[in-house]
Amino acid sequence: MGKERLVVIGGDAAGMSAAAQARRLRPDLEIIVFERSPHTSYAA
Repeated sequence: MGKERLVVIGGDAAGMSAAAQARRLRPDLEIIVFERSPHTSYAA
């Protein structure tokens, strides 16, 4: 079986928060984010 993936639809604050939480919980998880606009939400 291949590597597990998480697909997030929407790169706004909620989508990126979900991706960040998943990364903290599962560092080995492949995370793919789809966003319609050319910008994603980011906060340092």
